[in-house]
Amino acid sequence: MSSEKSNLDQLRIDRSEAAADRPRRGLWLAAGLLLLLALVVGWWASRPSVAEVRTAAVRERRFDAGGGGTVLNASGYVTARRQATVSSKVTGKVTDVLIEEGMVVEEGQVLARLDVTNVRAGLNLAAAQLGAARSAVRETEVRRDEADIELRRQERLVAANVASQEELDRARAERDALVARLDRQREEVAVADRQLAVWRQEMEDRTIRAPFAGVVVAKNAQPGEMISPISAGGGFTRTGIGTVVDMSSLEIEVDVNEAYINRVRAGQPVSATLDAYPDWRIPCHVIAVIPTADRQKATVEVRIGFEELDPRILPDMGVKVEFRESETEAESGPRTAVLLVPGDAVFARDGKDVVMVVDGGVAERRAVSVGAQFDGDLQVLAGLSAGERVVIEGGAALEDRSRVKESGS
Repeated sequence: MSSEKSNLDQLRIDRSEAAADRPRRGLWLAAGLLLLLALVVGWWASRPSVAEVRTAAVRERRFDAGGGGTVLNASGYVTARRQATVSSKVTGKVTDVLIEEGMVVEEGQVLARLDVTNVRAGLNLAAAQLGAARSAVRETEVRRDEADIELRRQERLVAANVASQEELDRARAERDALVARLDRQREEVAVADRQLAVWRQEMEDRTIRAPFAGVVVAKNAQPGEMISPISAGGGFTRTGIGTVVDMSSLEIEVDVNEAYINRVRAGQPVSATLDAYPDWRIPCHVIAVIPTADRQKATVEVRIGFEELDPRILPDMGVKVEFRESETEAESGPRTAVLLVPGDAVFARDGKDVVMVVDGGVAERRAVSVGAQFDGDLQVLAGLSAGERVVIEGGAALEDRSRVKESGS
């Protein structure tokens, strides 16, 4: 009987051990759940972010006959054909400066004056010498008239045998001497008059005037400074009072690579865009192609004139130009098609022009070759196909193979 009880005890489940193992299994289960949650959160945090971008399609544009497309692009600066740094003809001290930057001046208007103290003294002396010379002439004229009367009297006395021939000869010699003296004194009057004119010119040279009508763009001297037409006295002597620009003579100067100069000719229509006003297209034309090349830069200078001047156009402004084909050339040439992308889609990276092409929600960086500009769009010569979509805002901030979401076109 005791053996059977012993066997039954061995088959009995120990409830105390099972109760002790239950808390340990709960802890392992909670730890596993926490680990799984951490893995999910880490994957979610490390997954690539999706950037929202605006895109546009690469489009094809065909030019009909008479379209007048761009044949060459270049850049240059606005220059003035008439521009002068106004100085004096003599060295002197500035007493008055009558100009300020931005002032409009007329031809001959007084811009500045120099000290004339010594010149005025010389002018007064020359005027006094001229007066003395004229007084001497008047005195000699009176003596000559008296000598004429005496000569006629002696002639009558000799004819009446009252006076001797010697007295007649003496009277004639006196009259001739006075005539000669009068001629010399008249020449002295002419010399004194010319000397006075020299001093008057010296006075005028101390008054600096505008050589032509224009606008003052620089004021270079102040009262009390020395000014000279040549560089003298180191940095203490000015060489000009100010700079005047004739705004009616503004034009554009560009340097064209000599390899493309065959696309430019006199009278060719040009569209210009100032860097300061990128949305303002200014109609222009080619004035002349300077018939010489720069050996160092391998360029040829081209002068371009404005069809109509505007107060917003200022000297030394940067400008971009498009040389366009004329309507006659466009009508005679074949129809052409070009690929265009918005100008904002192209940016520089490592010295190359690149765009971000979106395909299947992924932005791929791609190098392109661009050409002429057409109303804000750029011509694509290589690297893209019609219909592909490119990022037009924020492309430069994206990495290659970035995930993106298109928000519109």
